[in-house]
Amino acid sequence: MMFRLLKQEPVLNIIKDTIQAFQLGDSITFENLRMFPLVDQVPLLARKRETTPYCTLDEALAAGTAKVTEVSHSGSVPDLMFLNEGDIPVLLLDGEELVGAKQNRVLNLSILAPANEAITIPVSCVEQGRWSYGFGEFRSEERIQFARGRSGKAASVTRAMASGAPPRSDQSEVWHNISRKSARLRVNSPTESMSDIYEYKKRSIEAAVEAFSSVDQQVGAVFGIDDAVAGIDLFDSETTFAKMLPKLVRSYALDAIETPRRQWKTTSVTEAQRFISSLCAVEVQKFKAIGLGEDLRLKSQMVAGGALANENQIVHLGAFLLAEDDSESLTSRRSRIMRLSHRRWPH
Repeated sequence: MMFRLLKQEPVLNIIKDTIQAFQLGDSITFENLRMFPLVDQVPLLARKRETTPYCTLDEALAAGTAKVTEVSHSGSVPDLMFLNEGDIPVLLLDGEELVGAKQNRVLNLSILAPANEAITIPVSCVEQGRWSYGFGEFRSEERIQFARGRSGKAASVTRAMASGAPPRSDQSEVWHNISRKSARLRVNSPTESMSDIYEYKKRSIEAAVEAFSSVDQQVGAVFGIDDAVAGIDLFDSETTFAKMLPKLVRSYALDAIETPRRQWKTTSVTEAQRFISSLCAVEVQKFKAIGLGEDLRLKSQMVAGGALANENQIVHLGAFLLAEDDSESLTSRRSRIMRLSHRRWPH
């Protein structure tokens, strides 16, 4: 299936318009991880926004109205089958981990799966050493692929789509990043599984989850690790953000715990503001989404990511500082990006 680049239209300003509609709230810090809330300046009811109702993947699986399986008995590493038997769409979030079947996978991008329909969803393998059935259907986990991994995956998915190919990641890079992460955190996984890293570091990660909570009208957050921004996740409602926050914290926390305590630093509000400003200047390419809506891909030397838009509303935006490789520190990444863009980075 070819993914056709849609005609460029003013609707691409939707990312800039959406970001500028929110303000940074008071930050929350736990050790070297900092969250800057993105707060809706106008109450939702006052906006009179008409959005498509949906439920999350976890909610659909728990209710038994959805299931995720291999596409066939033999399976296909980059594809899974998602069946939504419910009466409303289901939001599948970029990086959400699906465990089971022949090997664990993560979602390549955010998808709004239509009601009463089966679709093929693009995924990446995060368990290199297994290709055999554990149990037939997948279950979702309370975590998302670590942020550095999401960054690299987003960049390769964008390149693939820009070339007219399906939204595939660089699978070798995904495996390499997990292997490097395991080595840095000294985790031994028999199947080279990302889930084993999370389980091994569960105590430290859950301490971070306990430290963060959403505030009134918060629809997203900019996350900083040490003295640099790691990424942003933004949703169309404070309800969705509150449901996704624990998963997001786990994603960023797994990167944050790599920094030794003696090297901990704090991300400044200025860095958060600069990152938000940079997103407003990034070139955006629009594609027909898998499922409902449009997929907006960020094309930049500075950031990687994408957004799912439906009915002229951003459902989810995820964007990250782009690294040369997974081992590059956020501080080094920020310095390199500032050198590349000192004349173009909005202040």
